[in-house]
Amino acid sequence: MANNSNTTDRKGKITCDRSVLTSIINLATREINGVESYTKKSFLKKIFASKKDESTKIRFEENGSLAVDIYINVDPNISVPDVAYKIQENVKNSLATMVGIKPKTINIHIMDTIVGDAI
Repeated sequence: MANNSNTTDRKGKITCDRSVLTSIINLATREINGVESYTKKSFLKKIFASKKDESTKIRFEENGSLAVDIYINVDPNISVPDVAYKIQENVKNSLATMVGIKPKTINIHIMDTIVGDAI
């Protein structure tokens, strides 16, 4: 009997709200040592921002792939490339495990360095 990936019995469709994806991404980011806080994209957006969470941006590209942008502040005593890589890996694994989505890109934007735990 040949193995056929199309023989899996599917019961239906699973959909996730954007807020669920954002929560998963935020939790995965928060787990990484060296992340001090989330931040908005720019100083002006901090001043004029709505209450909407702008520290994590997700978008689906035309081809259906997921792109993620995460805006954070980090501890000044850590290696920024190491923290960024750990966040990317943790977010990728969390999304794949929890909702079966493999993001195409995960961009980490380091906006500032802050001493202390602000999350």
